[in-house]
Amino acid sequence: MKEIIVSCTKDKNTIVVVEDGNLIEKYEEYNELQGLEGNIYLGKITNILPGMQAAFVDIGNGKNAFLHIKDIIPKKSNQTGNKNEDLNKYNIKDYVKVGMPVIVQVKKDKTDKKGAKVSTNLNIPGKFIVIIPNSEFVTISQKIEDNNEASRLSNIVKDLNIKNYGIIIRTSARNISKQDIVKDIKEVIKIYENIKEQADRVVSNYENNKDFKSILLYDRGNLITKLILDIGYQGLDNIIVNNKDIYNDISIYLEKMNIKANLTLLEKNDILDIYNLKKQIEKISNRKIWLKCGGFITIDKTEALTAIDVNTGKFTGKENIQQTVLKVNSEATIEIAKQIRARDIGGIIIIDYIDMDLKEDEEIIQKLLIENVKKDRTKTQVIGFTKLHLLEMTRKHVCSEK
Repeated sequence: MKEIIVSCTKDKNTIVVVEDGNLIEKYEEYNELQGLEGNIYLGKITNILPGMQAAFVDIGNGKNAFLHIKDIIPKKSNQTGNKNEDLNKYNIKDYVKVGMPVIVQVKKDKTDKKGAKVSTNLNIPGKFIVIIPNSEFVTISQKIEDNNEASRLSNIVKDLNIKNYGIIIRTSARNISKQDIVKDIKEVIKIYENIKEQADRVVSNYENNKDFKSILLYDRGNLITKLILDIGYQGLDNIIVNNKDIYNDISIYLEKMNIKANLTLLEKNDILDIYNLKKQIEKISNRKIWLKCGGFITIDKTEALTAIDVNTGKFTGKENIQQTVLKVNSEATIEIAKQIRARDIGGIIIIDYIDMDLKEDEEIIQKLLIENVKKDRTKTQVIGFTKLHLLEMTRKHVCSEK
């Protein structure tokens, strides 16, 4: 059974995703901070940095946003983006000029030190698909592992022969009828057309009015509705909330999106006492996490990456050292997959396992990690062990961190 529990206080909303009583994801949304990720703006180029192949964009939210050349040129595919492109053959000045309007989407929220990171490659989510304007590809969620179903969904989209739109088929499209998928595609394209019309009205006056103000073209919604949209068509059973206003907002949203989930208003302060969630939340806040075998892992976040260290701790094992090390590393791997999902750790992740003498043991651990991160609903990539026997992986934030 999958549930979303929303605990509202004066300062923040704590949103917890629970599966069979176990916390699998946890997020916090502070009332005084307005999250920008996913929003689309008509911004204005304020400065160009040729040496960095980048520009700064005023989107009307204090700090100027950062726009890099790789986020301007069209995506070649959803899998690789522009990672394999030779960016040296492009010149940022051929694409943007100071003062010009530009439609951008926030990819990474602003922090205390940096402005938001934006892209002109928009992606607009629907119930079952995501559209990417000005691209032409069809890709399907890797979570849909049934080849027949993947082929069916892919053919539905390809048969429509839609031009100038890349389309990503979401996990939620699994077993959904052709009629509903086609309807969703048309609705999301209409959203983009409305965005474009708003922007065009301002841009049409650009030559005569260079002092236009940046405007919000599309609001991705708050964190709660984002989660409901992402999870709602994948077997969401219950939503429990302790605030009447948010309860009413969710009720309207569920009806609008035709999401079948039981919504309950539980007006009490200790809503996180359900399933002993306070203790589970405390665990994912700790730097050190003990394993059942007696070993432990530590999680340290830096500006550039997250480092995870595995230690034998109190565990000495009853067998040889090789089997002892493999047991601790295996248990640590399962816990690491849970922790990075529950904490929404994104970016580069480096795991320092207890040294394994055999290449075969490293392959066992890598395969185990790949299997366990499949449960994560965001994009993860296990790169593998380096020459220093550190495991590299990357993960995309579900929600940006503050």
